[in-house]
Amino acid sequence: MRHRSLLTAVATVAFLSLSLAGCSAEKADTKLDPAESPLAKYMAATYQDYDEDSAMAMQNEQEEIVATCMADEGFDYVPVDNSQYSGMSDGGEEYGTEKWVAENGYGMSQSPEQIAEQQAQSEEFVDPNQDYVSSLSESEQGAYYEVLSGVQPTEEELGDDGSYEYNWETSGCQGFASHEVNGDQPSEDEHAALYEAMGALYEDAQSSPTVVKLDADWAACMAGAGYSTFLKKADARELIMNEQNTLYESQAATGPNEQSLADLHEKELALAMADFTCAEKVDYTESSMKVQFELEEQFITDHKSELDALIADSEQGK
Repeated sequence: MRHRSLLTAVATVAFLSLSLAGCSAEKADTKLDPAESPLAKYMAATYQDYDEDSAMAMQNEQEEIVATCMADEGFDYVPVDNSQYSGMSDGGEEYGTEKWVAENGYGMSQSPEQIAEQQAQSEEFVDPNQDYVSSLSESEQGAYYEVLSGVQPTEEELGDDGSYEYNWETSGCQGFASHEVNGDQPSEDEHAALYEAMGALYEDAQSSPTVVKLDADWAACMAGAGYSTFLKKADARELIMNEQNTLYESQAATGPNEQSLADLHEKELALAMADFTCAEKVDYTESSMKVQFELEEQFITDHKSELDALIADSEQGK
């Protein structure tokens, strides 16, 4: 199977909410909560224990298993303390609030200052195995990483999108440890039709008369703010994403210079704030979420047996 789990399905539900609502924060009187959507609630039992603390505990458990596995193969390995990553955040401001948007835009581009701060945080991370690996010969290092994570896929084994056929049994000690902690996850191939149907929910929502009207009202508001080229809300975010990709591709040899990064970041901040303001004005978040909830109710009715089979496979794999 391809490296994908039930969390992909759960992420699809979350993606629908974010994609429909964009970066618009919910108003104080908003009654609908993406976490309480029909599909999210239906599948809640499969991931209700998945929070930051439990995820960290699972990662640390995996590290202990990796250490034992590596020792059995004749290599030293010190479990990595994943709590070192916990400080690498945006300061705790809730995603999608007006303050968050003002500081981060869509969260895609970064200013030179933000990049420098992120690099500084990364440099603070200490890999307890670096000195040991450095002491090994080149051939021993190759063997070490092969035991740790398995043989890397060849170009022939990689798909056009960079994906590959994942098998925990050939993924070294890390694959073994992941399987020990997470168990067998539902196969994407076995539930391909359901995953595809979940993805189609987004397209159905976007083409609904309600969202089409919301996009038209939003576009009119954006035109009044000086952005007259957008037809629907998703266009604004897509513009920044495309410009960022173009920037990095055009300066691939040296990487984008600081002025280019700063200019794109400022453009993103201004556009995202206009987007946020217009979304608030037309009540985009609440109205589009109502569409999502209705579609999910019908989705559950139409795909109940498939959803139950996916949930059952997940529970069996735990």
